[in-house]
Amino acid sequence: MEDLSPLDEAGIAAAVAAAKEAFAGATSLDELKTVRLAHSGDNAPITGANMKIKTLDKADRPIAGRLMGAARKEIQAALALATERLEAENEARILREETVDVTLPTRRAPKGARHPLPVLMEDISDFFVGMGWTVAEGPELEHEWFNFDSLNFGPDHPARQMQDTFYVDGVQEVGADVATVQQPGLVLRTHTSPVQSRVMLEHGAPLYIVCPGKVFRTDALDATHTPVFHQIEGLAVDKGLTMAHLKGTLDHFARTLFGPDAKTRLRPSFFPFTEPSAEMDLWFPQKKGGAGWIEWGGCGMVNPEVLKNSGIDPDEYTGFAFGMGIERTLMLRNGIADMRDMVEGDIRFSQQFGTTGRGY
Repeated sequence: MEDLSPLDEAGIAAAVAAAKEAFAGATSLDELKTVRLAHSGDNAPITGANMKIKTLDKADRPIAGRLMGAARKEIQAALALATERLEAENEARILREETVDVTLPTRRAPKGARHPLPVLMEDISDFFVGMGWTVAEGPELEHEWFNFDSLNFGPDHPARQMQDTFYVDGVQEVGADVATVQQPGLVLRTHTSPVQSRVMLEHGAPLYIVCPGKVFRTDALDATHTPVFHQIEGLAVDKGLTMAHLKGTLDHFARTLFGPDAKTRLRPSFFPFTEPSAEMDLWFPQKKGGAGWIEWGGCGMVNPEVLKNSGIDPDEYTGFAFGMGIERTLMLRNGIADMRDMVEGDIRFSQQFGTTGRGY
């Protein structure tokens, strides 16, 4: 039938009959598409015969045209009928398979999930409460004296510049010959350390406190930074405290969070509010590429000036302090590569931590 002549009336009738039979026998839209190409596509016998009309004598062309026109019309009608039938069957199947019994009892309110950051802060707070420490909180909108001066940050310290700190009130120009001068005012706290100063002023020594909370810095949001994040800081002030007590506390804390193989090491550093100061590294067994050291936070012995500013005699008491980011801790514990996942508000991020319904 491939060499079908446009004047072969019997052959054309047979091609039409074959097309109708194929269309009627199709059981799906995909199958109909295949048979349509075979019987009315570019390589179909009817199509080939139609293209041969131009090669016929002028007297034969009208006869061939009428035969081919009638044949193509029948094939298109059969195709349309088969398409309508299969589309109706497909819709009926979808309705049947996706039918929902609205009379069945169901939980109409989807179960939510607590974000892992506050859950982790609560777990850390519980750990220190178990050691006899107290959880302390303070305002997020903080007076500049508590945020900087009480913690031994000098007036010219880089952290006090506007490109590092969110000032709410108190930055103004003083005098024509003086550049920008910072008058004591209000800032969005850049760390949770002001809580330590407030507690020392209110309660004195001895004290053992842990301070979880939200802090603010003028960082751009990227995979490892965010302008709003969370810290947890610890402060112990008592008679006879040394770096050994600090190291023991940190090691115990690390083993609780990261497993029995975790440990810490201290590298000399500088912070205005501690002396001596140290960067704290964590021996992390689950570190990508194999177990190794990774930076976790900062710590040190409380600077005597900070104790004086809070009304505590540094000749009688010593103290140690430490702090780390909650987001960084969560990223280390759970292998999170991008901090932006924590702030996008996607419920699926929280659900993967198994915190559904926790705390309610």
